[in-house]
Amino acid sequence: MKIKTFPYMIKQGLTGIWRNRGMSLASITTVSATLMILGLIITLVLNINGIAYMLQSQFDTVQLYLEEDIAHEEITDIGKEIGAIDGVSYVEFETKEEALDNLKEQWGDQGYLLDTLEDNPLPDSYIVHVENIETADSVVDELRKLDGIDEIKYYQDIIDNLLRIAGFVRTIGFALIMILILIAMFIISNTIKITLNARRQEITIMKYVGATNWFIRWPFVIEGMLLGFIGALIASGVVYFAYQSVFDIITTRLYVLFSGYMVTTQDMMTNVTIIFLIIGCGVGILGSIISLRKHLKV
Repeated sequence: MKIKTFPYMIKQGLTGIWRNRGMSLASITTVSATLMILGLIITLVLNINGIAYMLQSQFDTVQLYLEEDIAHEEITDIGKEIGAIDGVSYVEFETKEEALDNLKEQWGDQGYLLDTLEDNPLPDSYIVHVENIETADSVVDELRKLDGIDEIKYYQDIIDNLLRIAGFVRTIGFALIMILILIAMFIISNTIKITLNARRQEITIMKYVGATNWFIRWPFVIEGMLLGFIGALIASGVVYFAYQSVFDIITTRLYVLFSGYMVTTQDMMTNVTIIFLIIGCGVGILGSIISLRKHLKV
């Protein structure tokens, strides 16, 4: 396609969209719906993965609660045994008094409520820092063999469950996206077919006067690309405002729990918009090419 003919191709593509407004609207709606579902899946997967990986970095520790009334010498021996286990980076001892002070700090303005306790219910504990989160399971297995341990607090189950959920969302989402992409391609292909049928006589005349196959094809390819592009823009706008609303609600009402784990709207939409535009235009172009290959006999 020559540069000087580009305005003509764009004009013809826009004319085809306007001429078949009903089918064009159906095409744009289908592409938008497909990409909006894709956006939902992307936001879920990225945030779930983000939570999982941040938990890995923040909770690469195992906390061992010691039995009550254990002798000081036994506590020291347990600490030495823990430090000798392969995969342990270092060990911290936390007294029940320190644990209560930390809990008060975590409670913030409500920490004064803990001052009403007659006895400190928290046990002494060891905080075990593992060298690598992947080897934490083997470290925990060794820790369970130690005497004097009342309970082991370990976060790996939470991390594994989050990663499994993310994998499940990706698998189901991929299947849905493939089905919707095929539907979008089918509708766009039919939109192009209607334009082809309406212009069949014009195309025949163009061939007689020497127009090349691609000179005839380009307006239809651009039409399909524009349909996908418009659908992608609409989907990007909807996903942006929806995600921003959810992000604002979570960060204002549940700040302490979730805000630090969520992907920001700017970071999310930078990737999502690029993906949407590539997929939207790609689906439109493919739908046009399929229609042209089967129905444009030139």
